Amino acid sequence: MKIAFSASQKPDAQTAMDALVAKYGNTAPQDADVLAPIGGDGFMLETLKTHMDLCKPVYGINRGTIGFLMNGLEPDNLLERINAAERAIIHPLEMRSTSTSGKQDTAMAINEVSLLREIHQTAHLSIYVNDKLRMEELICDGIMLATPAGSTAYNLSAHGPILPVGSQLLALTPISAFRPRRWRGALLPHDATVKIEAHQPEFRPVSAVADNYEVRRIRMVEIYERQDKEMTLLYDPEHSLEERIIREQFAY
Repeated sequence: MKIAFSASQKPDAQTAMDALVAKYGNTAPQDADVLAPIGGDGFMLETLKTHMDLCKPVYGINRGTIGFLMNGLEPDNLLERINAAERAIIHPLEMRSTSTSGKQDTAMAINEVSLLREIHQTAHLSIYVNDKLRMEELICDGIMLATPAGSTAYNLSAHGPILPVGSQLLALTPISAFRPRRWRGALLPHDATVKIEAHQPEFRPVSAVADNYEVRRIRMVEIYERQDKEMTLLYDPEHSLEERIIREQFAY
């Protein structure tokens, strides 16, 4: 088995990579059977985006803080664990934004696309789903559209629903909604297209963030799932991504 190891800049990740490369060797990503990023969830997301077009399975190894998307570090039986791993298929979101200056930008998100107010002024947003106006004005700190893989991250912190990996749903979750105060968001089919427009964006500036890629002073964003982009994540059977998402719903 040819493995392409990579690591974040954290000392723990670099040390783990040195040990694993010494034991198993290292292969260029384009020639590898498996990609093995070592670090935290942020580094995992970065790796998935960088090598998305290679269509290689990814077995993440946790040397970060949370490591929800990663496996534990057990160097001695890595090949056996990869061979026995369960597969989770995920699709990214694509965000297309238009700024107040008219500049257009495109970015991918594995976890979520979020819109956030930039200053003390609340954001005033209109929400369209499949080109139909669903909410004329949401007054809030922000809003996000989360995938199942990302539903336990920022989405959960904003009291959004946890989505099973195979649910074929997206979670549209407001952040500190002021009006309508009782709106808690919506569950949407995975093939829905969501468009969000910012009201008075020069006076109430809003940024759009696709995972860790930020565009400021946006006027409008359009978000949809890239069903043609398929990523395979590998997990130890006792700690599969599906099992982690279910377990998270019973955490207290």
